Amino acid sequence: MREIHVSKITDLVSCMVQASGTQLPSDVYQALKVCCKNEVSPVACNILGALIENADIARNEKIPICQDCGMAFVFMEIGQDVHFIGGNLEAAINEGVARGYTEGFLRKSVVAEPLFDRINTKDNTPAFIYIRIVEGDKVKIRIATKGFGAENQSVVKMLVPADGIEGVKRVVLEAVQSAGPDACPPLLVGVGIGGSLEYAALCAKKAAIRSVDSRHPDERYAALEDELLNLVNRTGVGPQGLGGRTTAIKVNIETAPTHIGAMPVAVNFNCHAVRHAEIEL
Repeated sequence: MREIHVSKITDLVSCMVQASGTQLPSDVYQALKVCCKNEVSPVACNILGALIENADIARNEKIPICQDCGMAFVFMEIGQDVHFIGGNLEAAINEGVARGYTEGFLRKSVVAEPLFDRINTKDNTPAFIYIRIVEGDKVKIRIATKGFGAENQSVVKMLVPADGIEGVKRVVLEAVQSAGPDACPPLLVGVGIGGSLEYAALCAKKAAIRSVDSRHPDERYAALEDELLNLVNRTGVGPQGLGGRTTAIKVNIETAPTHIGAMPVAVNFNCHAVRHAEIEL
């Protein structure tokens, strides 16, 4: 049995929050550069150039990429042979989030109660925490600090199997067109297929923070990712909704088993600032 003190988790989460808030991942940064070279619209080229310059300034000056510093989503894969000591794991994660947002001078945007009082918690906690138990004695932490301009445009549709591939395409394209400029394109589009109402949404969220360079391991879904990217970029929404061929830099799909009578489909957007960090210990 491997022991890990929860203070180590707090320290790592704090560093990851600060890094994700100020440093655009290299795969996203390079994808923006490629899109800029391939874009035919002068306005879109200008916008993509500005986004790249903004990312450079944020990284060099260690300041937020965007004024919406988001809400923290923490995904952990914990080996079953790991034993955490020194305190409560969830409390340690939230302490790391609080420290990261405070020490990193990142805007705090979380309210404790959603409808009546909406009072800011002042440290951007609590985070959304998802834990999966796996074999071994390793711990993998993945953090996304996700802005809600894009999050607000998310969609879940409960399709039936007869809707098929065309139904999935329709849901994705309608979501992109409905979002327009509000999701702050160019986007990374996460699509969840299968599961249940809430699990399809979780699959879409995981897909939305997957690497731009990744592909679904099933070649049929990988081909659908490519086809959807082409269809999304043919909508003409373009960078910041001002036209062009770069509405999205990638479409990623995650799937899950589902009921014989159902085919849930969820769409979750990340704006051009696809802020995330990952570490294994």
